[in-house]
Amino acid sequence: MPHKLIRKLEHFTRLASDDRDALEALAQHRQRVYRARETIINEGDKPEVVNLFLDGWACRYKDLENGKRQIMSIFVPGDICDLNIFILKYMDHSIAALTSVTVVEISRDAFERAIARSPRVMQALWWDTLVTAAVQREWTMNVGQRDARERIAHLICELYTRLDCVGLVTDGACLFPLTQSELGEATGLTPVSVNRVLQDLRRSNLIHLHDSRLRILDLPGLQQAAMFNPNYLHLGQEGSHLAANT
Repeated sequence: MPHKLIRKLEHFTRLASDDRDALEALAQHRQRVYRARETIINEGDKPEVVNLFLDGWACRYKDLENGKRQIMSIFVPGDICDLNIFILKYMDHSIAALTSVTVVEISRDAFERAIARSPRVMQALWWDTLVTAAVQREWTMNVGQRDARERIAHLICELYTRLDCVGLVTDGACLFPLTQSELGEATGLTPVSVNRVLQDLRRSNLIHLHDSRLRILDLPGLQQAAMFNPNYLHLGQEGSHLAANT
């Protein structure tokens, strides 16, 4: 069974069996488990490993001196982070677990061997990095130009789409463990505003959210409410259903 990173990358490019083997080998490195709300990396750290998320949710964030936190991205299973260790000297942001998280810690040498072994893997990871930058641009638009209802709906649409990409959506439902405070930190809203929006989305029969489980009741309606266009995620450019040369 291919791990979530393979499932995601196959939306970007065609992977042959050797490419998948190289990625499977990366997933066999040392695993580490973090508790919910535990810091994975602090701003200013000099990471020595690349983290591949196998299970759980985490976030990229920055703190202000007044204690406020801005969540700048969400990590779900199949995501990989800290590729900046190849170029940048230190972290300019922090990463923390939102739930219990399992990561694979991949050394720089092991990572370099994998991409040297498979040019397609290097291409797919480069594509993934560019998509991450596209997501950051969309988050800037979300916070800067959309109203509260659109912001929350858009974030839900994005996360739902990304989870579906790696096989974590079943019958329109998925895990959604973000608290109202965390949703607010990701969208620039107060928890009170987040609560109002969620209640409105429920009343509009767009979503059902209870006990960290999300069910999308009307995906086209939710996408319309969010003005959501998934093109920035660049999924299906090559397509996971296209057979790779083996």
